[in-house]
Amino acid sequence: MSTTQTQQQTQGERPDETGAFAWLRALGPRGRRAFGGAFGGYALDSYDFFTLPLSMVAIAAYFSLDKGQTGLLTTVTLVVSAVGGALAGILADRIGRVKALMITVITYALFTVLCGFAPNYETLMVFRALQGLGFGGEWAVGAILVAEYASAKHRGRTLGAIQSAWAAGWALAVIVYTLVFAFVEADLAWRIMFWTGALPALLVVYVRRNVEDAPQAAEIRRGSAERGSFTAIFKPSLLRTTLFAVLLSTGVQGGYYTLATWVPTFLKTERGLTVVGTGGYLAFLISGAFIGYLTGGYLTDRLGRKKNIALFAALSALSVLAYTNIPSGANTLLLVLGFPLGFCMSAIFSGFGSFLAELYPTAVRGTGQGFTYNTGRAVGAIFPTLVGFLAESWGVGGALVFGAIGYGLAVLALLGLPETRGKELV
Repeated sequence: MSTTQTQQQTQGERPDETGAFAWLRALGPRGRRAFGGAFGGYALDSYDFFTLPLSMVAIAAYFSLDKGQTGLLTTVTLVVSAVGGALAGILADRIGRVKALMITVITYALFTVLCGFAPNYETLMVFRALQGLGFGGEWAVGAILVAEYASAKHRGRTLGAIQSAWAAGWALAVIVYTLVFAFVEADLAWRIMFWTGALPALLVVYVRRNVEDAPQAAEIRRGSAERGSFTAIFKPSLLRTTLFAVLLSTGVQGGYYTLATWVPTFLKTERGLTVVGTGGYLAFLISGAFIGYLTGGYLTDRLGRKKNIALFAALSALSVLAYTNIPSGANTLLLVLGFPLGFCMSAIFSGFGSFLAELYPTAVRGTGQGFTYNTGRAVGAIFPTLVGFLAESWGVGGALVFGAIGYGLAVLALLGLPETRGKELV
């Protein structure tokens, strides 16, 4: 039985299971506060991540970088995020979800700000890599925190709503980018973008005062001898799950980060759009992403975790191919196709929070989810770098087809994983 259900029975309350927001009511008061903290943390995590892709053209011009070097900035962030995610997962199992969440938020905020002071490319790369430590851990910790409050019936859409925070943070970054680059010279504007990354520090105050771990899950975790054991997720009983979950995460995130990193550059360099024009096109992409997260969350509860991922992996691959092969001059069609592209490549993520949480027992849930999600992110980070180097000869649009390959890997990984829809977290 979930923590929320236990609390409600103790208090003599029965949650209303009907209506569009039944999933939110089912969380209970403490669960809703946890939802607010996790949603805010992931939105600002997204904001801090997108300061780099949006500023990439200006940074490349300032430091005289080629496309391979600029792509490497994203790859380094994502590779180091694997370390950060694994460490944060272990911390979440050992010291608690809320404490680990605060540590990750402070880390990514601090090093995003420091990126704005980087005097050269090498220093920027170091700061961006260290930002990845916090960036890698926030989602896994926040997702587990909320998953342990959510009911089995609504866990998919609850975690899908958490995923939608990524689109909210992305949208905020695009708005700030459009304003900053419209009124400030590019050589200073990219630094200002990074300095605004201090915003997440305010969230820590809210989390510290209002959010606590799900009581039942915390009790189970404290009573386990394997709490936060890294070796436990490689024992025979969990080894298959861990390996295939890494492959699944690699495929989905390889496809996603290829697009997230290079679509702004593609729009500017190969489509010739201005800063404001790029922001308009990205608005369609982000709108699709936001609705995709919510829709995917609903479908992962209706169809099951595996069917939802398989469906949107196929649709995402087709959308990438269509988006990057639009004839030159057909920018209206490019604008329209941004919506389904954002929708599909985001809906596939909606089941991740619930699926990975349900694959691991409570004592090592943070460790398992932190490691598999972020190792997949690190390996998938090879994709943006390949696009960067291949773009010199293939063009950015041509190189983006590597995103479709990632989605094929995700479908392959599903063959080795069980369906977990309706599973109670114990």
